Amino acid sequence: MKNYVTFFEGSYRRLTTDPGVRGDFIERFYERFVEASPEVAKQFELTDMRRQQLMLARSLDELVRFSGERRAPETLRSTALRHGRGDLDIAPELYDQWLSALLATVEEFDLECTDEILLAWRVVLAPGIEYMKHLQA
Repeated sequence: MKNYVTFFEGSYRRLTTDPGVRGDFIERFYERFVEASPEVAKQFELTDMRRQQLMLARSLDELVRFSGERRAPETLRSTALRHGRGDLDIAPELYDQWLSALLATVEEFDLECTDEILLAWRVVLAPGIEYMKHLQA
């Protein structure tokens, strides 16, 4: 039986423990995500990207935690509500673009990346992404 959490954790560790790789990985992810569509670019027009890049690591940690515990940390709930219709009004379909950009960046930066590792990222992050989409409905 394949343990997708183990695949994810190995990849995540490779991308986040080396400060040089982590910074380049996060920066490239946001470049790719903003280039994904005019709607995404518009959402980030006035964003402090340095601050946003720091928030990505925290957001990933929250999504991973949710996946393991199946309980939403208050910070994930707050993030979901902030991205909702009453505040930033992030369309739920943008989460799919976010994930696509993230996976493409994982594939670019994780030298050990395989289809199973990309699937592991999907498996681990899916519960938290669906939770965030649900709070926006």
